[in-house]
Amino acid sequence: MRRRDFVTALGAVMASWPLAVRAQQPKMPVIGYLSSISNDEEAFAAAFRQGLADLGFVEGQNVTVLYRYADGQYERLPALAVDLVARRVDVIVTLPSSPAALAAKQATSAIPIVFSIGADPIGLGLVSSYNRPGANVTGINVEPESLTAKRFELLNDLVPKPALIAELINPKNKTFKTEVKVANEAARALDRELVFLNASTEAEIENDFDEIARKHVGGLIIWFEAVFNKNREQIVSLANRYKIATVCPTLEFTELGGLLSYGPNTLVGRRQLGAYVGKILNGTHPADLPVMTPTTYDLVINLKTAKALGLTVPLSLLSTADEVIE
Repeated sequence: MRRRDFVTALGAVMASWPLAVRAQQPKMPVIGYLSSISNDEEAFAAAFRQGLADLGFVEGQNVTVLYRYADGQYERLPALAVDLVARRVDVIVTLPSSPAALAAKQATSAIPIVFSIGADPIGLGLVSSYNRPGANVTGINVEPESLTAKRFELLNDLVPKPALIAELINPKNKTFKTEVKVANEAARALDRELVFLNASTEAEIENDFDEIARKHVGGLIIWFEAVFNKNREQIVSLANRYKIATVCPTLEFTELGGLLSYGPNTLVGRRQLGAYVGKILNGTHPADLPVMTPTTYDLVINLKTAKALGLTVPLSLLSTADEVIE
């Protein structure tokens, strides 16, 4: 071979190397992140990323995340889910409520789905059973229905009869009818009069507290619901302004000044969610991952708020608290 021909051939081979190397590299997996609310708070996002990292996945390095947010407009979720399916993501994670999970399940029966919900996934038709979910869906149920009854018992200890009690619910969440049923049963068991307050926006939440004042409501249950969690600062501020005793779903409410909370550790749940996604990216089939439920629930009491409301928290309640904020 002449020298000129050899140099030309060598140059052609060298030019092809980057393409060949890229062709040999595995495709970076893509996670579709479908949220029923707006951008995730950093603490929750960090917990999810830590769960992924526990299984060897770091966003931007060896995994990509496509974020889709419904901003509390649940009617947007089906289109957002369809968009993620069209982009051929490797797994869809849905949070923090059942409407996102239902939208994803409707959009695909092939792509793995990992949910975080506060409702019975069997009753919703998401899975066949807790131990053997079946099909392409699994996840975490952070809010068994039994917690509603427990929260009513706690409110009953704080607000004596015959004061009217209320629950704040979001009728745009398809599971609200189940919550109404469970809440009515809990109120009847305690012989308490109960009213429901509907809200799905900040403005409606504000209007509901005006109604609370008009009806002289003595105590309020906050439903474990994505929109309410996102607007918890507004809810706590209004409750304290109107001097309403509140039983809240998570610690984050009482840290802001809510009176009492009973519920799961949200950060632990987000880390578990990330870990489940990581397991699926590593090859585990969703059907082989049982639906998880939290093993513990935290009772947190804010004594500073109790004092401001003029309430005396029973010693029996204080003695069972996991944390007391003073």
